[in-house]
Amino acid sequence: MGKGKLLKFNELMSFEHVVQAPFNVVEHNDFQLKGKWGKEFFKNENPLILELGCGKGEYTVALAAKNSDVNYMGVDIKGARLWKGAKLAKDQGLTNVGFLRANIEQVTQFYGSGEVDEIWLTFPDPQMEKARKRLTSTMFLNKYREFLKPGGIIHLKTDSSFQYNYTRELVKLNKFEILADTDDVYEWEHLDDTLRIRTFYEKQWLDRGIKIKYIAFKPGEGEFLEPNVEIEKDEYRSFGRSARE
Repeated sequence: MGKGKLLKFNELMSFEHVVQAPFNVVEHNDFQLKGKWGKEFFKNENPLILELGCGKGEYTVALAAKNSDVNYMGVDIKGARLWKGAKLAKDQGLTNVGFLRANIEQVTQFYGSGEVDEIWLTFPDPQMEKARKRLTSTMFLNKYREFLKPGGIIHLKTDSSFQYNYTRELVKLNKFEILADTDDVYEWEHLDDTLRIRTFYEKQWLDRGIKIKYIAFKPGEGEFLEPNVEIEKDEYRSFGRSARE
């Protein structure tokens, strides 16, 4: 591990608004703050919104800065990425933002029933070859509804046409309520300040002339079905996660 990364990990451990819970911590038991994030972590009962796979945490921090009466948490497994968002939140003096370093596959062990109001998925890996790993797959949607409030919203903002079209097909098949849907955010008549937030990676997609897609929906009840349709794969290659500013 490089000296710079080691320094980031050490600083991350000192941040009070960062919780680190590697796989073995919750391998067999729920996390101690499950169902108690508002009362014991944020010290209030404000709504809680998650950004899953938050990367550098820019969206989490920007959302928190815009809405002081809402609690936000960014979740990712990569500590070096989380450090940037955590440092930014601290420097801005934000008290309504936190970060959780954990495996998203274990997310149900961190949040209790009805504890989360909304979920943001910003530029997740489309996982074109591995349906179960897509963050909008039925496997993950089943996890989300264990802690998402009734009527809770899932937002997907993505560069990937594959991810966007796959999600649209899944949403239509399961008759979920669609709240917003566009294949070109920045030409959309309903573009607002929330969607204008641009992450490091999003700026790179835009520079490459790739349109940004967005869909927001409310998952329903009952058994979720996977779409059995052929979806055209993205032709371009994603940036490596190690891409630097």
